[in-house]
Amino acid sequence: MSSSRETILARVRAATRDTAGTPEPEVPRDYLRVHGDRSPAESADLLAENLADYRALVHRSDADGLPALLARLFAERGTRTLLVPDGLPPAWTAAVDAARVPDVAASTARDLDAVDSVLTGCALAVAETGTIVLDAGAGQGRRRITLIPDHHVCVVRVPEQVVDSLPQAMERLDPARPQTWISGPSATSDIELDRVEGVHGPRTLEVVLVTG
Repeated sequence: MSSSRETILARVRAATRDTAGTPEPEVPRDYLRVHGDRSPAESADLLAENLADYRALVHRSDADGLPALLARLFAERGTRTLLVPDGLPPAWTAAVDAARVPDVAASTARDLDAVDSVLTGCALAVAETGTIVLDAGAGQGRRRITLIPDHHVCVVRVPEQVVDSLPQAMERLDPARPQTWISGPSATSDIELDRVEGVHGPRTLEVVLVTG
């Protein structure tokens, strides 16, 4: 094993020996930054369409109606315990009838698995790919809280948190922050392409697009 390792490393060193000190080649950036021209409303519609295509449940609301909508979603789910990260606006959960669970570092995977639902905000959402991005900012919590509980409700502010494309998203994100990219609920397929949801993340993802 040791001999094989040394052989491989020697080959790597030999292959890279002549490139030491060579400037990195410039990466071409002539690709399309966005596919088509859309109004903010059209971008939100495309985001909703692509989220639904990934089997996320999409809801719409204005700021005034958000607390009542969230209360209804958690009541219909039968949520008894709700994980709420620091920085989440208190008004969002004012009407929710469920015990609050804080996002704390001491929580184990077993603790988080016992939580019925988790509610978060997001950093942004990408319309063309139907992707929600979290970066552990205020109201988003630790990465693991959106990977272990079975039910995740994510609120996206429209239009300020919606971008059209991945290049636009990358320009707005801080690469030093921990990022979680979510396109629909957790899903995988076996060799016969039978889809199974909830294997390595929430089985149910609900996204609320909030205007105003």
